[in-house]
Amino acid sequence: MQNPLIQLDFDVPFDKIEATHVEPAIDTLLAASKRAVDAITEDTAPRTYANTLGALEDATQRLELAMTVIDHLESVATNDALRAAYNVTQPKVSAFWSELAMNDGLYQAVRAFANTHEAKNLPPTEARFLKKTLDDFRRHGAELAPKDKAKLKALEVDLTKLTTEFSQNVLDETNAFELVIADEAKLEGLPATAKLAAAENARAKGLEGWRFTLQAPSLIPLLTYLDDAEIRKQVWRAYNTRAIAGDHDNRPIIERILELRNEKARLLGYADFSDLVTEDRMAKTGDRAQAFIDDLRKKTQAAFDRENDVLAKYRRRIEGASAAPIQLWDLAYYAEKQRQDEYDFNEEQLRPYFPLDRVLDGLFATAQALYDIRIIEREAATWDDAVKTYAIEDADGTMIAAFYVDLFPRENKRGGAWMNGLIAAAHRPGSTSPHLGLFCANVNPPVGGKPALLTHREVETLFHEFGHLLHHCLSRVSVRSLAGTNVAWDFVELPSQIMENWCWERSGLDLFATHYETGEPIPDELYQKMIRARTYRAANAQMRQLGFATVDLALHRDYDPGSGGDVMSYAREILQPHLAAELPDDYGMLAGFGHVFGHPIGYAAGYYSYKWAEVLDADAFTRFKKEGITNPDVGRAFRETILAKGNSDEAGKLYEDFMGRGPELEPLLERAGLL
Repeated sequence: MQNPLIQLDFDVPFDKIEATHVEPAIDTLLAASKRAVDAITEDTAPRTYANTLGALEDATQRLELAMTVIDHLESVATNDALRAAYNVTQPKVSAFWSELAMNDGLYQAVRAFANTHEAKNLPPTEARFLKKTLDDFRRHGAELAPKDKAKLKALEVDLTKLTTEFSQNVLDETNAFELVIADEAKLEGLPATAKLAAAENARAKGLEGWRFTLQAPSLIPLLTYLDDAEIRKQVWRAYNTRAIAGDHDNRPIIERILELRNEKARLLGYADFSDLVTEDRMAKTGDRAQAFIDDLRKKTQAAFDRENDVLAKYRRRIEGASAAPIQLWDLAYYAEKQRQDEYDFNEEQLRPYFPLDRVLDGLFATAQALYDIRIIEREAATWDDAVKTYAIEDADGTMIAAFYVDLFPRENKRGGAWMNGLIAAAHRPGSTSPHLGLFCANVNPPVGGKPALLTHREVETLFHEFGHLLHHCLSRVSVRSLAGTNVAWDFVELPSQIMENWCWERSGLDLFATHYETGEPIPDELYQKMIRARTYRAANAQMRQLGFATVDLALHRDYDPGSGGDVMSYAREILQPHLAAELPDDYGMLAGFGHVFGHPIGYAAGYYSYKWAEVLDADAFTRFKKEGITNPDVGRAFRETILAKGNSDEAGKLYEDFMGRGPELEPLLERAGLL
């Protein structure tokens, strides 16, 4: 039987791919890629774009697609056999990329091409590709001595193995926890929707009562609404002590990852890992990223202190002067009570207005209005029956992209929300090749015969991930490696985070926010309450993100695994000033911090990117607010200057092309109510 991973085309046969296909396919594709690379280095013809950079793009394309598909399946449909195959093949692929980046023959071929007349007269995008390729060779060790190249390759392989193990430990620890409650009286305060979901969850497992897990749709309502503080504490602690002991202990893995990253940075001539990571991003240096975070913290501190003082007084007012200090598992609970009292607003009031199908319709309608595209359902093989597939057509009816949508939690699927690009097409004159991508989330599934009813935050999450997908799907870049979301990581969140703004505008919400039973839009009184409550405890939300960014930078700039002491204690000390209550001694958020430790690079030394891009999105949205949030002229400008451009120019230049100036901080502070 033919191996489907070897000859993947646009319609990926997800329903036919099995774990037994993985290792032989990757071995075959690795060998083919190595032969193609050797052919480039051995070519004695005069150096041209076609036989050097163009050939290099083609040499790895099938391998990249196959490994992206395998990586995706391990995230959304994992099993023991697939995990084992993935763990065998991923280090091989990592070693190949390390060898490629340090291949002296290839480096010399690209350098030789750079000195040709053709290279000096390349179109702007191809010229940028040449420059970035040379920079990437240098940054990945092409100029190292043979002994150091071997050392760097070993580091890369080890990092791949460790970060994979880290992610799998988090998933296993998340799935290992369940809390089954038999006494309904203990569910006091929990919304009916959450109770119904917990009851159905229990029935699906053959259990009586109500079953709770550490997946977000179960966890968040429990911590926000449940009156029983002991149960809140139990679940909060279970979530925040994942993977800190036993067979899935991530603590030694974290220390080893940090050690290897530091060693890698020093080997490549950088002061620390943050300088290595930020060099080709907007921040350019770890110092500048740190200065940005420090400045934003100073601008947030007074409001943060004020919010926490007000919440502490609120608890004493409702429970008496002797009320105990608020604990971390109490924060969401008392904050929600205070918000309901002060704003007469409960998030659950909005849920009936966000049935999933209409949210998706509104999400697509927003994109269609802004970017002159059409989104329609299509038939395609998927990895789960709940997955839907769609096509994006341009104004002339040409299909420019297709994508998959996978939104509900499963035990074989990792938590969180993300977008992934499967195929990024190079767009040249006459080219009609479409892009292929997907976005995933873990939102509340349908329960009790009702449609899936989302929280407003879940709606924002879908808009966010779809923004990433649009960046991928609307790309019009002539070089595949510079297309779509292949941009600086402190710029990549702009197209996603800006989409969240449409979830707050009345005209944006009216495209989809209608009651699932009556079809009525959100009443104006409820909408006004929602807007008034928007900035409630915004300083705490911002400080939480700044805490993650600060600990991330500190770990990659200052922490020494050999002499810095226990890494968990080190992280807790840094995080504490960013939180509104005392951290327990066994707080282990770091052991589940997949953004930073679940990938060889990922958001490591780059978590600041979320806030950096939030500055960009708040500022850029002022143009939409001024000229009309569904103004097709502004949408066209954003599509042409940002979404279509990928990494074909410097991120700062693309931003200035859209706004006519550089970014300003004040719109973010104003939006958060912090001015």
